[in-house]
Amino acid sequence: MDRFPDLAAVRTAIDALDAELVALLARREQLVRAAARFKTNAAAVRAPDRVEQVVARARSLAAARGASPEVAERVYRAMIAAYVELELSAAAVREDGTAGSSSP
Repeated sequence: MDRFPDLAAVRTAIDALDAELVALLARREQLVRAAARFKTNAAAVRAPDRVEQVVARARSLAAARGASPEVAERVYRAMIAAYVELELSAAAVREDGTAGSSSP
């Protein structure tokens, strides 16, 4: 990390990384929307077992890269919660578990 001469240089690098992260989030959103087509109820969207599987994998990947597993878990849980809400809307799934139309 000695390659950064000052805080401005670090912030420039963070901004560039953020642009990459947003591009990856856009790709992930496309996949979430694709998955929504196959889900017919809210339970399938929430999929708590899958959430735990994804979070465990993120923690493991973070640890392998020398990053904080705790931070990775918190970020992934927040991201997944946001995508679950998006997917519920995209799948037009009502809370009672039946398919229906959603309004904007």
